[in-house]
Amino acid sequence: MTNEELRACVEAVLFAAGEPLEISRIAQALETDVEDIRSALFEIGARYENFHSGICILKLGDKYQLCSRTEYAPYIRTVLDLKKNTPLSNAALEVLAVVAYNQPITKAYIEQVRGVDCTGVIATLCQKGLLEERGRLDLPGRPLLYGTTPNFLRCFCLTSLADLPELPESPERERIGEDEDEIDSSKGEQITNFFQSELEEEERLQEEGEQ
Repeated sequence: MTNEELRACVEAVLFAAGEPLEISRIAQALETDVEDIRSALFEIGARYENFHSGICILKLGDKYQLCSRTEYAPYIRTVLDLKKNTPLSNAALEVLAVVAYNQPITKAYIEQVRGVDCTGVIATLCQKGLLEERGRLDLPGRPLLYGTTPNFLRCFCLTSLADLPELPESPERERIGEDEDEIDSSKGEQITNFFQSELEEEERLQEEGEQ
């Protein structure tokens, strides 16, 4: 197929999927190279920008998704009669921070960092699609491992985990399954403010759209 046909096909696939898709999966389905799909995605995104479209392409790790722009969220909510999401609690932001910088990790690890039970918070974050199970750790009891999702990247305006801000230098910490007695308990708190500021910025953009 021609480049124009490929772009149209990729656009149609993303629109129909309604969720993040791995670029390799798109390439396999269209029987073409990953680089061809990557070029098509770039050209589609550039076209949306040039025409000031209300649609954009988001890069979420190794996945891509077709989405409406944040500034138009208030109008979309009005038309679809959607309510605003309940703001995340400080506890939820702290758990996200711990997981984001250490994933995949166990619930026990998160609780040792925070010093409190995190069962309910983790369950809520999984329901919201911000955390997901990542298999089990090869230790007695085979505890579940948790990691962030593409939805986490989208909510905090990140294209990949590499976009997370660097943390202040701290003493080297042991990894999962080893000695966890000296976990840096301040690590989650150091980055919570970043997550909170990202959420506040998104809310500000939405409020501006309502005015």
